[in-house]
Amino acid sequence: MPEFTTAGLRARTSRPAGTSTARATVQSSLAPGALDLPSLVPIMFAFMLRNIASNGFVYSDPQAPGDVSRDSKPGCVIAAPSFPAQTPGIDQDYVFNWVRDGAITVMEVARAGLPVGPDGTVGTLDDYVRFADLCRSHTRPPLTQGHACYTIAGDARPWTEQNDGPALQTITVLAAWDQLAAGTREQAADLVNSNVAYLLGVYEEPTTNLWEEHNGYSFFARSAQLRCFEEIQASTIVGIDKPAALRPAADRLRQALADHWDGSMYVSVLADPGDGTPPSPRNPVVAGYDPNIDIVQAAVYGAVPVTDTRLLATAAQLRSQWEEGGPAFYPINKSDRERLGIGPLFGRYPADVYDGDTAHPQPGGHPWALTTCNVAELHYKLATGIRASGTIPLDDLSAPFFARSGIDASTAPTAAATALTATGDAMVRAVIHHSDHLELSEQFDGTTGYQRSVRNLTWSYAAYLSAMRARAEAV
Repeated sequence: MPEFTTAGLRARTSRPAGTSTARATVQSSLAPGALDLPSLVPIMFAFMLRNIASNGFVYSDPQAPGDVSRDSKPGCVIAAPSFPAQTPGIDQDYVFNWVRDGAITVMEVARAGLPVGPDGTVGTLDDYVRFADLCRSHTRPPLTQGHACYTIAGDARPWTEQNDGPALQTITVLAAWDQLAAGTREQAADLVNSNVAYLLGVYEEPTTNLWEEHNGYSFFARSAQLRCFEEIQASTIVGIDKPAALRPAADRLRQALADHWDGSMYVSVLADPGDGTPPSPRNPVVAGYDPNIDIVQAAVYGAVPVTDTRLLATAAQLRSQWEEGGPAFYPINKSDRERLGIGPLFGRYPADVYDGDTAHPQPGGHPWALTTCNVAELHYKLATGIRASGTIPLDDLSAPFFARSGIDASTAPTAAATALTATGDAMVRAVIHHSDHLELSEQFDGTTGYQRSVRNLTWSYAAYLSAMRARAEAV
């Protein structure tokens, strides 16, 4: 039974936070433009798969390593094999199953084209559905079906309610449907129908946002919910309900997303006025939270079109704030650009202070592997859209975004697609350059580039894989 207290894991996590014994090796082997990014997909997939439990790969609860009743159940996706006792300088325990992270991870399993068993199915996907349904069965009032986090045994962990989770979980189950065993599909249909019924009852209400820090009207959650409703409406799967409320709910969500526009960017979370009036971008939930990377993630994981010029205007501001001269400048971005022509790396938002150790917040925060891959994916998806349409969505709002890739009104669509792909590649190359023998932590130090925060973050690998799927379509 693999456990987190093995000597190997201890060796990997015993380095001081923010250090890496592999950085020099990776740097010396990386010549700009020489690394074949897609060739790393099998490695990243294997790293990600280590964090998904099965019957033959069981995790022990680090808080109760001798209690087999608290061991992992098949289909559990841990956020990372990282907990304070084995990770010096980190006070966060990530050995839990977050609904959102699990859905994003298993989407990559569903899209990987894995070999199927004798019955034509992928066992990991069946496990995921069963574990998700187990968690649902353990969710009782006052908790809701939007509960965000569960133990590795499937019990509800005291945490927040996040209404993006059921939406993303539903999207993943639909993507996995053809690879599920016949006996699992009935369970999957019941889970999906239950999720959709829940979301139809709460989509107009505030929720805890993506970063689990504020409650309000979340752009990301609304986008995920909209994509969920659109995919349910388009589904032809027998047994999946299509309530009459789906279409009007989707229409209201589209309008709600538009209401986040403040004239220059999309605002991440709008505050509930509390007086019955609609939320407004003039009333954000907190200062210093925008521009927020979750706007880009709403296009990667949700329903916001990558050709939305308001989205691109927001993405341009995101990049500016972490480059030289920006209010949250990361020195590593300047160093990487000047020495290797790679980057930039992206963080979450300008006033971020989280670095894995909540007891010692770091003003300004640090760049993340997953957010950087998400921004690269935006570029890849946009390149694909431009190639398909033969049109560049260039206007006064999106011009600063395209200018970063050397694109203006005189650029041909095919040249623009090529330039956008190259821009995305430079970002992903920075992620790989600062990895530790390709293993990805949650964050990189904004000054040194060394990895920090929790190690082997599952979502980091999933974001890399998702970006590479988008890149394959772009090229």
